[in-house]
Amino acid sequence: MTPRRTATAAALIAAATVLAGCGTGAKEHRATEALGTHGVKAVKPKPKPVAQGLPGMPPVLDPKDIYAADRPGKLSPVVKDFPSRIYVPNTESDTVSVIDPRTYKVIETIDVGSQPQHVVPSWDMKTLWVNNDKGNTLTPIDPRTGKAGKTVDVHDPYNLYFTPDGKYSIVMASRDRELVFRDAHTMKTVKTVPVSCYGVNHADFSADGRYFIVSCEFSGELLKVDTAKMKVVRQERLPFKGAMPQDVKISPDGKTFYIADMVANGMWVLDGKKFTTPKLLPTGKGTHGLYVSRDSREMYISNRGEGTISIFDFAQNKLTKKWTLPDGGSPDMGGVSSDGKTLWLSGRYDSEVYAIDTRTGKQIARIPVGDGPHGLAVYPQPGRYSLGHTGIFR
Repeated sequence: MTPRRTATAAALIAAATVLAGCGTGAKEHRATEALGTHGVKAVKPKPKPVAQGLPGMPPVLDPKDIYAADRPGKLSPVVKDFPSRIYVPNTESDTVSVIDPRTYKVIETIDVGSQPQHVVPSWDMKTLWVNNDKGNTLTPIDPRTGKAGKTVDVHDPYNLYFTPDGKYSIVMASRDRELVFRDAHTMKTVKTVPVSCYGVNHADFSADGRYFIVSCEFSGELLKVDTAKMKVVRQERLPFKGAMPQDVKISPDGKTFYIADMVANGMWVLDGKKFTTPKLLPTGKGTHGLYVSRDSREMYISNRGEGTISIFDFAQNKLTKKWTLPDGGSPDMGGVSSDGKTLWLSGRYDSEVYAIDTRTGKQIARIPVGDGPHGLAVYPQPGRYSLGHTGIFR
């Protein structure tokens, strides 16, 4: 470049700098930004759509771990002053045994309706509902006082869940072959959804709350239900003759559903979004209950038919341990203590409850209760709200 051209270019640059400094070049600056290096208008990439949760549902605290609110001792202000208790529904005795977990002793026995199946924390965590299946009633228990209230007429309440937005309860009416959506507080029927499978009993919700997976025990089938539409959108039969699916749990990352099966002797691994044919992971005879550890790393799997508990590691995607109850037993349904140190399970056919150390797998106690203990609830537990069953918290 000649000296003359160099001087001219320098002068032009200086003039542009002065204009920019005075703010007169803003329009030109914006125009320049909109153009690419070759004078072609640049197109900004559209942001990827973000999956929205069910309207009204509290937002997930950590997309990588939907159980992030369930950490040890992280009790909601709603329940932090409630006494720690184990509530055990005895299906054959029509009672609820109340255990003090500090002494491992039954401190009270509450009379309820006929064939109580599960003790279920309400969505707002203020009430425990006893599902009196053959009695066609729900018995409310105040967890602050431990006292039972006036029963509510609800037909065939084998199990009970709550939509993630807290609006509705969902009664698993097993004998009636229905999913009954009711007002979460008054229990008035909102919509009845007939199903073609037999024995609807357990469920869990997707991470965004927009659908839930239901097990049908007596026909070996699974349902996928749209939460907002209150409608069955998919249905499939499990690829195992005589399959009897039981408890359902979703993985911490929200990608996989696990369904216990007490005839297939393992748990089915299902992609809930695709709802394709699940794969079976053998765990033990009579696989029944599924419970996530307080650190979201493991899942405890009760094998009712052989008196064992299998341990599944989510990160490794495999079984890593198996604990055996001394003198056998029939570990069924239950939950994990608030501090995460104890797994509580009912002994369905042995009229007892087991307390198991989650660090060692050793039995801490065997506690005599009524006959046919089933869906016991450990209460209170960490979490912001309850989705039902014996305590599915988010």
